[in-house]
Amino acid sequence: MNGKIMEQYPYLYETHLHTSESSACARSTGAEMARACKEYGYTGIFVTDHNWGGNTRIDRSLPWEQWIDRFCEGYEHAKAEGERIGLDVFFGCETGFAGTEFLLYGIDKLWMKSHPALRTATVEEQYRLVHEAGGLVMHAHPYREEPYIPEIRLFPEWVDGVEGINATHSNSRSMAHKDHAYDVKAVQYARKHGLPMSAGSDIHTVQLLGGGVAFSRRLASARDYVTAILTGEDYVLTDGEAWYDKNGNEL
Repeated sequence: MNGKIMEQYPYLYETHLHTSESSACARSTGAEMARACKEYGYTGIFVTDHNWGGNTRIDRSLPWEQWIDRFCEGYEHAKAEGERIGLDVFFGCETGFAGTEFLLYGIDKLWMKSHPALRTATVEEQYRLVHEAGGLVMHAHPYREEPYIPEIRLFPEWVDGVEGINATHSNSRSMAHKDHAYDVKAVQYARKHGLPMSAGSDIHTVQLLGGGVAFSRRLASARDYVTAILTGEDYVLTDGEAWYDKNGNEL
């Protein structure tokens, strides 16, 4: 069955990936992650390092533009290596609000530099700013339970979608956050509010899990991904082992 799915949706994208240049919890560099993902068979990756509200490695006291320059180093190293080896590398960001986290797509370094209001933005203000830029806000692992997440907080009115499948929750090789119930609840939540779903590995090392979103065509850019999600284009989700349709039904 998986072979047939992969034939129909051969373009696999990792949508949730961290690098050691920017995320304090990551163990592999952007270039190392790019090479591992290319070898695994990904068409492309989104580098979504932790921002100032999450587990960032970058000194929060730096001036805004310097902070952004440092923050983007992992992405830029992955991008350069991707261009060398034939892997599409797109920019993203994982923002944190006291343990509640969101994945942002369709924005870039220059846009972030010109929007210092992001640093103090509320969840609602973040949504409005990203939407003004034509971007996408996805609620990352909304039902994960960990000490760094003091409470489950949901914002269905201030997100475009939900990370329904997070490979760290359900892949048998995962070494952290492992509880498939988190994904079951996330899928139910997305369905209840009619929100599109994504999947990603939340990967921090080159020991890949293989999660992500697969399409029948190659994406042209991060903005293309945004459009595909928002317009309801056909795609499938995976945790690296099981496959699901875009509504979270196992295939």
